[in-house]
Amino acid sequence: MPATVPLHCKHSFAILAVFAAVTPLAVHAQISGSGGAPAYTAQSIVNAATQTVEALAPNTIATLYGTNLADSTRAVASTDIVGGLMPTSLNGVGVWVNGIACSLFLISPTQINFLVPYKLTAGTVSVLVARDSLAGPTVSIQLNNTSPGLFLWNGNQAVGVHLNGRVISAAAPAVPGEIVILYAAGLGRTSPDTTSGQLATSAFQIYYASQLQLLFNGSPAPAGTVLYAGLAPGFAGLYQINVQLPASLTANPLIQLSIGPQSSPASIQLIVQPLALATQ
Repeated sequence: MPATVPLHCKHSFAILAVFAAVTPLAVHAQISGSGGAPAYTAQSIVNAATQTVEALAPNTIATLYGTNLADSTRAVASTDIVGGLMPTSLNGVGVWVNGIACSLFLISPTQINFLVPYKLTAGTVSVLVARDSLAGPTVSIQLNNTSPGLFLWNGNQAVGVHLNGRVISAAAPAVPGEIVILYAAGLGRTSPDTTSGQLATSAFQIYYASQLQLLFNGSPAPAGTVLYAGLAPGFAGLYQINVQLPASLTANPLIQLSIGPQSSPASIQLIVQPLALATQ
């Protein structure tokens, strides 16, 4: 990674605010159950970045929607992180995937943000939520090697920042040829390997970097566009992609990530203003 392209960590916890706080209607319709025990279904577990029901991947930040998941709402705080590791229990609430306790980002009565354990491999896995002594159902979900997704805000806009840390938006659009940083989930294993729930303190490039493609309006970006794709320092499970935008990029292109057969949703926009328009 070129020394001129910095890794960002000061924005990492701000990305938590981008996790959807409103249950999508398609997910809400799958939630059933009432009473004391946690209630949820396999169809109410989504990729936290895309909020879509799909196969997840090891080290993916996921969101589980349901009822009776927790007695109160609590996000992870710096005091919960011990030895650089995210907590696996908050206020008596825990999530287990294949019997492995998951790192937690947020708990609430209707939503839990958790990290799929890094050491798992592709295949069918079980998910269980417990609140104190009350356990919910064991449900099965599919894991792939990757489950790429760009974090979203303001509807369908990709979360990204300029190198000065300012968020890419209509008030501060990216421009063709600029180096920007995008935030993603589900990019899978890293090289070197990391430990599940460990806050990254340096560059951990994704293992599948050679397969990663960035598409603008459905067309692959030129070779060398991606300068770094790996874990974002200061966070667990959050990936960043340092990319030099193509010089020929049109206004507000659709942007998509592809790793082998897995792709992020094709309806996401990156706010870009060509230089010709910016000077008019």
